[in-house]
Amino acid sequence: MDPVRTEVMKNRLSSIVEEAAVVAYRTAHTTFVKQTQDFRVSLATLDGEFFACPIQTGVTSGVGHTVRPMVDAIGMARLEPGDVIISNDPFSTGGLVTHSMDIHMVRPIFRDGTLLCFAWSFIHASDIGGAVPGSISPSNTEIFQEGFRLRPMKLYRRGEVHRELVEMLMDNSRIGEEIWGDLSAMIAAMKLLDRRIQELCDRVGVDVFKESVKDVMDYAEMKARGVIASLKDGVYTFSDYLEGMAPGEVVYLQGKLTIRGDEAEVDFSGSDPQAQASFNFVTTGKSHPFLALALTNYMQTVEPTIPINGGMQRPIRTHAPLGTVMNAAFPAAMGNRWVAVMRVYDVVLGCLAQAIPGGLVACGAGQAGIIAAAWQDPATAKRRVSVVEPFCGGSGGRTVKDGVDATDAMIGYLKSTPIEAVEAEVPLVVRRHALESDSFGHGRHRGGAAICIELENRAVELTITVRGLDRFRFQPWGAQGGSCGRNGTTWLNPESKNAREELGRIRVLTMKQGDVLRMNSPSGGGFGDPLKRDPAAVLRDVLDELLSAALARSAYGVVIRDGRVDEAATRAERARMAATARATAAFAFGPEREAHERRWPNAASAALADAVLAAPAGLRPYLLATAKQRLNAGTATIDPAAVRHAVADLLRPLTAAAE
Repeated sequence: MDPVRTEVMKNRLSSIVEEAAVVAYRTAHTTFVKQTQDFRVSLATLDGEFFACPIQTGVTSGVGHTVRPMVDAIGMARLEPGDVIISNDPFSTGGLVTHSMDIHMVRPIFRDGTLLCFAWSFIHASDIGGAVPGSISPSNTEIFQEGFRLRPMKLYRRGEVHRELVEMLMDNSRIGEEIWGDLSAMIAAMKLLDRRIQELCDRVGVDVFKESVKDVMDYAEMKARGVIASLKDGVYTFSDYLEGMAPGEVVYLQGKLTIRGDEAEVDFSGSDPQAQASFNFVTTGKSHPFLALALTNYMQTVEPTIPINGGMQRPIRTHAPLGTVMNAAFPAAMGNRWVAVMRVYDVVLGCLAQAIPGGLVACGAGQAGIIAAAWQDPATAKRRVSVVEPFCGGSGGRTVKDGVDATDAMIGYLKSTPIEAVEAEVPLVVRRHALESDSFGHGRHRGGAAICIELENRAVELTITVRGLDRFRFQPWGAQGGSCGRNGTTWLNPESKNAREELGRIRVLTMKQGDVLRMNSPSGGGFGDPLKRDPAAVLRDVLDELLSAALARSAYGVVIRDGRVDEAATRAERARMAATARATAAFAFGPEREAHERRWPNAASAALADAVLAAPAGLRPYLLATAKQRLNAGTATIDPAAVRHAVADLLRPLTAAAE
């Protein structure tokens, strides 16, 4: 490997995909692509690995995906110059498509008649038909409710568009013209990738291009292995929960991170079976990026010069049993899958923190609430659909810095839609979009503050769906003595005495003219002992109106008078609080989770997941729900033996009847 050539080619390839990404978003049509930038364009090798991915524009997760299952469904030998393959089917693309609202396309790049590499792109389509406008409701139970589904097929053949397929796509979306506009923008970007690769090969030659791609990917792998080798060898376990659709229902996620030299393995055995809701996603193969995002993000943090490509994923193996939430089987619903991806991220983050002396970070808000609105145009009677805004929440406090207000770290690439654009395109008035005071988890480094958004409907009637909301019950956890973040809340008409209604997770909400929706996000947990926080930082939060003087004293022991820190009173208050403080814990989970785990220890939850997953697939939803109901009817702490006995007792008459 020539280090100089490798660095030069890394930057050349990066500039090519960055340029194409700018073309894509500048020419896109829907708000969620042209404003929020939920799309991506990249370059992939013949083996399917991404070797160049943009980081300035579009989505920045998932560098470890592979396009080969999508290509192999057509057949490499059947590809020709000018072809474009399209698919949005999670079940026939090997985990590349993780929910059917993401429409993926692959364009083969030929050089002198020989296949050289692939251009790839995807968009999140704001509507692909289905049961609800926007195609996503958290309560969907199967993929058939979520709109059209395309196995991999050719959208273009030798440069000629498959017109009937385009018409089918447009006919089955509520906003077909806009979706085709987004796809056309991605096709233009992929054509530009083809042209720039041809120009690069003209300049350096095909052999140097191929060697350089290999070197850049090997360089990323080398850097990734170095980061993993810096972690403590060992086996680390952590768990977290998704909040289910029924009151009190939780979905248990259990992760195990094994660090062995310069390799890592992430295993989600012991996690609950796939949900009868749209939380699920598909991961197949030996390594899937959605199960290891916390690791690859950590690599980019400690090695900021690492090339962003699939080489980062090579030292990582991932596993999730087939039929679990994170490796679901047909016909699971997946529209709301990102909330599960975020909780998987939190689980791996909790494992990773144990492999680093002193910890790493506290938990962030753990949600990406994507607000979609649908209404009827009064002039044309045409149904309009638009994704309004990504609604997130603060990230967790870190070892050396506070969390980021209003944005969780793993989804920092999602851009807020300007209020002017929201009000110009959707009949909503944004009455408030602001940080919440007294909301973050406390610590030496505080969590990121929560955010509040208020939307007033000006149409005769408007339907809103919000996917990705979570953390209404279990708080984002704190770390190394820091406190938990705050839970989220949602309200309809919060200032009305007669019409005020607490909503919880929003499925499909119909708003009348003048109705107001208020959503308060969760916030980030705190990191480290709050009594060790710099009093000047506490004062700054008070002056910025993010923290009240009363909470500055009760949480941090900082006494503020007349806009200044009373240093003598602060020393005395902190000494008094330190004398009664409890021992610092690695994690703080909050009273709701602690109470749940006194009743349902992790070993019992894992035993239930394993026992149900061992049963026939068609019986699992019944077994899981009924076993929990029976076990919850008692009063004692639930143990694994009782769990296995309950499942076996339920299964016995069912299997006997089948025989």
